[in-house]
Amino acid sequence: MTLLIKNGRVINPGDKTVRRADIYVKDGVIAEIIDLPSGEADDSCAAGGADGVIGMKDGAADAADGVIDAAGAYCMPGFIDMHVHLRDPGLTYKEDIATGGAAALHGGFTTIVAMPNTKPVADCPEVITYVQRRAAEVTKVHVLQVGSVTKGMAGEELSDIRGMAKAGCICLSEDGKSVMNSDLYRDAMRMAAEEDMTVLAHCEDINLVHGGVLNADGKAAQLGMPGITNAVEDIIAARDILLAKETGVRLHLCHCSTRDSVEMVRLAKADGVHVTAEVCPHHFSLSSDAIDGDDANFKMNPPLRTREDMETLRRGLSEDIMDVIATDHAPHAAEEKAQSIRKAPFGIVGLETAAALTYTNLVKPGLLTMMQMAEKMSYRPAQILGLNKGVIEVGAPADLTIFDADRAWTVDPDQFRSKGRNTPFAGMTLFGKVTATIVDGEVAFSELPITP
Repeated sequence: MTLLIKNGRVINPGDKTVRRADIYVKDGVIAEIIDLPSGEADDSCAAGGADGVIGMKDGAADAADGVIDAAGAYCMPGFIDMHVHLRDPGLTYKEDIATGGAAALHGGFTTIVAMPNTKPVADCPEVITYVQRRAAEVTKVHVLQVGSVTKGMAGEELSDIRGMAKAGCICLSEDGKSVMNSDLYRDAMRMAAEEDMTVLAHCEDINLVHGGVLNADGKAAQLGMPGITNAVEDIIAARDILLAKETGVRLHLCHCSTRDSVEMVRLAKADGVHVTAEVCPHHFSLSSDAIDGDDANFKMNPPLRTREDMETLRRGLSEDIMDVIATDHAPHAAEEKAQSIRKAPFGIVGLETAAALTYTNLVKPGLLTMMQMAEKMSYRPAQILGLNKGVIEVGAPADLTIFDADRAWTVDPDQFRSKGRNTPFAGMTLFGKVTATIVDGEVAFSELPITP
């Protein structure tokens, strides 16, 4: 179909411009961008109006099959989530590709990166191909399947890295744990560099965890729970950065949660290491002070840290030390999360709340601009993954998200498209709502009317 998106405030991180414009979509790509007469940039969006008006050609937009009026809302490049657990294959009672895809589209994500800790583990071309095929069948969202570093994620023998690369896998990770054998991990990094793959690192020294379930601070002591120190993350982050420096691989640090991780990323970048890093909405929105009793919805790995850690993560995002906002969407069955924090699995869902949490806790208070939000949720992930996405330009894929910053709404897990309901944000009022998601020029989700 052809589609016209009218009257939006168009944010293009590619050239850092913001304009009031119409976007005409044809054959899955952005065909024209038409500036409106009153197209001043919004003050919250950072620099730039449009340079050069792109005019309408032959009245093409008048013949659009569908029209969406985005008046008052932002039109942003489709969000890209670099850290999602789809639980498929093998753990589909928690989530599957169809429900995870629906949650992603509801949250404004047009591309998601699926972690390999499935059953069986995504450690061979066959599992990579299965996910790719299944995603094409059941969801409109683009799904990129990550391959595991080691077979079965057992940490003993490398997976078929070259075979997975040939099958279209562009990232490796052992997410959910770290490869503790540094020599084996270095070999994997060298091979990943040769195959032009990015390594997504879960930084956790398992030998230091000692059964910890919450951050090692006063809250854990108050609840009588074993704690997880910052060193559990920081030691492996330092190791992985040094191995990346030696091997030349592109390293991306997942779900950073400590103040020292921010400093290490800053120093590594200054030293020329190919390292990027992500922060999850729960880590920049909550500290351990928010934990209200023995509620496993507050249990995630890494855990909610201190307020000092949280503020440093926010500052790292604001200063562009930290590159990406990713969800670590980790759905679990209700009965699993109904247990005590001691016994329940780690993880919370995040696809359907990420954009609003980013706007509420970072943009609205002035810590990030809307431009930075678009950069960290779309443009930078696309650059890191080597995707032709993350911009709103003529000829670019028409992966778009319409985001109404003025909408206030209350988080109701019963309304989630995900199978998972495990969120600490239930009942919280947030600002900013995704109202439409367009993938390859097709409206995949919309609360807005589509008129002929």
